[in-house]
Amino acid sequence: MIHKKTRTYIPADLEIKWETLEPLYKDLVNRSINSVEELEHWLHDRSELEAALEEDFAWRYIRMTCDTNNEELLANFQYFATEIEPKAAPYSNELNKKLVNSKFIDQLDKNKYFVYLRGIKKSLELFREENIPIQTEIQVEQQKYQSISGSLSVHIGDKEYTLEQASVFLKDTDRSKRREVWEKITARRLQEKDKLNDLFDHLRVLRHKVALNAGFENFRDYMFQALGRFDYTPQDCYAFHEAIELEIVPILREQAGQRKQALGLNELRPWDMDVNTSGKPALKPFNSGEDLIEKSIQCFSNINRYLGERLEIMKDNNLFDVESRKGKAPGGYNYPLSETGAPFIFMNSANTFRDLTTMVHEGGHAVHTFLTADLELNDFKHCPSEVAELASMSMELISMDNWDVFFDNEEDLKRAKRDQLVDVLKTLPWVAVVDQFQHWIYTNPDHLASERAEAWLKIYEPFGAGFASWSGLEEAEANLWQKQLHIFEIPFYYIEYGMAQLGAIAVWKNYKENPEKALQQYLDALKLGYTKTIKEIYETAGIKFDFSAAYVKELAAFVKAEIEKL
Repeated sequence: MIHKKTRTYIPADLEIKWETLEPLYKDLVNRSINSVEELEHWLHDRSELEAALEEDFAWRYIRMTCDTNNEELLANFQYFATEIEPKAAPYSNELNKKLVNSKFIDQLDKNKYFVYLRGIKKSLELFREENIPIQTEIQVEQQKYQSISGSLSVHIGDKEYTLEQASVFLKDTDRSKRREVWEKITARRLQEKDKLNDLFDHLRVLRHKVALNAGFENFRDYMFQALGRFDYTPQDCYAFHEAIELEIVPILREQAGQRKQALGLNELRPWDMDVNTSGKPALKPFNSGEDLIEKSIQCFSNINRYLGERLEIMKDNNLFDVESRKGKAPGGYNYPLSETGAPFIFMNSANTFRDLTTMVHEGGHAVHTFLTADLELNDFKHCPSEVAELASMSMELISMDNWDVFFDNEEDLKRAKRDQLVDVLKTLPWVAVVDQFQHWIYTNPDHLASERAEAWLKIYEPFGAGFASWSGLEEAEANLWQKQLHIFEIPFYYIEYGMAQLGAIAVWKNYKENPEKALQQYLDALKLGYTKTIKEIYETAGIKFDFSAAYVKELAAFVKAEIEKL
C-alpha cells in the first residue's frame, strides 16, 4: 500500500470545508517571520495546505468524470469550485504578497527558488479580485462539456456503444461498415452541435472578460502570461505552425497517396483513414482493461524495473479506471495526487491499439508523478505542459521496443510500430490547427458561431484537412473542433503537445543510440519537476528546446527513415 505523507502543519484528519480551512489561511497570512529559516518553514506549511487541497479536488474531479450521471458527485465537485476555490484565491494572493515583501526573500537560495518565485510574481501581476467569481463560473460551466460528451452513444446492429467503443469499427476492412459507423457517430455529434456552440460562446465571453479585467486586450495574451510562457511568444507559435505545414504536411500527403493506392480507391473519405492498408483486421494488443494494465506493467518492467513497479503500485491501490462505458467522461488523463505522491489513470479503453498508446502515454505521466513526489514544495511539482508532455510522449516511443508483450506476431509488432510513428507525424498538423484556431478565437472575441466554423475550415485546409475528401460532409468538417476537449476545458493547452512531440522524437533518437544513457537522462530531467527552466530541463534530458523549421525538418526526416525500415 502507499501512504500519504505525514502532515506536520495541518491536522491529519482535516475535513476539507471552508470553515476548517480559513483558520489555517489566516495563520499563514498573520504569522510573524523573523529569519530566512522561518520563511522556509512557512513555505513548507503553505505547501502542505495546498497539497491537501489539491488532492481533495483531484478526487472530486476523478469521481465525477468516472460517472458523469451521478448528481451527488457533480455537486461535490461544484462545492469545491464554488465554495472553496473562490474563498481561497484572495488568501493565496495575500500569501504571495507576504512572500515577495518579506525582507528575507533575497536570502533564499536563488538556484532553488528562481523558477518558483518567478511564477509567484507573475501570479501577483495577474490577480484581480473581480475575476474570482468569473473564474468560478468558468470552472463550473466548462464541466458541462464532459456531461454532454459522456452521454453520447450510438446503436450498431442491436447493440449500444459509446462513441469510443463505436470508433473501433472505423478500422473494419468492410468499407460500407466503416461508412455506416462514421455517419452514425458524426450524426450523433452533430445533434449536440448547437448546444456545444452555445456553451462555448458563453465560455468565450467569460474568458474575454477575465482578460480585460487583468488589463489585456484579449484572452490569448492573458493566457500566455497565466500559463507562464516565459520561453516563447505567439509569434513563435505561428512560426511553428508554418514549419509543420512546410515540413510535415508533404510527408503525410505522400502517405495519404500511398493509402489511397493500397486501398484501391479514387479518393479517400474520412471513414478510410483508420483502416489498416494491409487488408488485415485491426490490431488487438489486449483483451480487457485488466489485461491492458498487466501487459503495461510487464512492458514498463522490461524497460526498467523501477518503471514497472510504479504501475504495479497503482494497480495494487486501485488507481486505474480504464474501460469505456456510458456515462463516463471522454478522453484520458493522469491525475497526480499531491499528498499521496502517486497518480490516478483514467481512460476509455475499447480494446484497440490506440488504447495501448494512451496507456503508455499516461504511464509516462504517472512515472513523472512518482519521480517528483518527494520534491520539497508542492509547487516544485507543477511542471509546465511542455515538460509534462515530454514525459508522456517520450514514453510512447521508448516503450516501443518492448511492445512484444502486446504482440506475439512479428508482423503485428511491425505494424504497431509503423502506425505509432505515422501517428507521431499526424499529431503535429492537428496540434498546429487546434492552436492556430484558438489564437483566432480569442483575438476575434466578438465572432459569431458561423464565423468560427469558417475560420476552422480556413485553418484546417492548409494542413491537409485530415487528407480526406470532405465533399458533401461540410457540416461535419466545420464542427470537428468540438471533439477537442482542450478547447472547452483547458484553453491554449495544446501547442505543448507539438513541442513535446519534437522533444520526444529527440529522446527516442538518443535512446536508439544509447538506451541506458538516454533513459537515465530522461529520468533525471523528470526528477527536476519545475525547479529549472524548460530549456534547462530539456538539456538535462539530452535534447534541445527548439521548434524551428530546421529542427522540425531534421526530426521529421529521422521518423520518416524509421518508418521506411519497418
